[in-house]
Amino acid sequence: MSTIIYDSPVFGPVVSRRLGISLGINLLPKGGKVCSFDCIYCECGLNRERRTHNPLPTADEVVDALERRLHEICSRALVPDVLTFAGNGEPTLHPAFPEIVERVRLVRDKHCPSAKMSILSNATQIHRPEIRDALMHFDNNILKLDTVSPVYINNVDRPQGHYDVEEQIRCMELFRGQCIIQTMLMRGELDGFDLDNTREEYVGPYLEALARIKPRSVMLYTLARETPVAGLQKAAPDAMQDIARRIRELGIEVSVSC
Repeated sequence: MSTIIYDSPVFGPVVSRRLGISLGINLLPKGGKVCSFDCIYCECGLNRERRTHNPLPTADEVVDALERRLHEICSRALVPDVLTFAGNGEPTLHPAFPEIVERVRLVRDKHCPSAKMSILSNATQIHRPEIRDALMHFDNNILKLDTVSPVYINNVDRPQGHYDVEEQIRCMELFRGQCIIQTMLMRGELDGFDLDNTREEYVGPYLEALARIKPRSVMLYTLARETPVAGLQKAAPDAMQDIARRIRELGIEVSVSC
């Protein structure tokens, strides 16, 4: 099992298959994982296997690390396309998340104003108004919605606390189109449970949710790295393209990463 854990508040740049040259911002502890999901496909590994006693980085530590890294790479004419909040878990769990977002925006404007600000979030904190307000500062507010089936979510995304998918959809509607939905599609089996969420029983209700949310766009992707749980398989490309076609029929842009 190969996993990716970052030891710094800032990492990269890395080439993202969806975002371009990305400089990562990790608001979670170095050497471990903190997340409100425990996805069986997470590149950071399972929560219980990546526990850490290291503290969260402070807002000052994040901003100082970003200033240093941007000064270094911009001096070599390597300007990132995007600053991406991601890393060792769920970034919106950081108690100073709104403050950090505002301060990162100011640093971005100073060093690389052409770079977009993006976040990869599982959306579990969007019931909090202050989190929604902070997310509105992102050029790419990317929120996870793998399915609308509670059974599938409990078997695959495995929320670590209260999670009501209908409540999530209602909160996503509050962004009024200022969000991007990111969806993992895959196949395989886990303890007798069929993991194929490209089947119609999942796709039909998912499309109904997208029609309600009216996101700016949708990102469909599948497995690209080794997973911490065995038995997971890439979604079939033709199935992904068919779902993309149906999303476009709703008037929503969609990208597909097979």
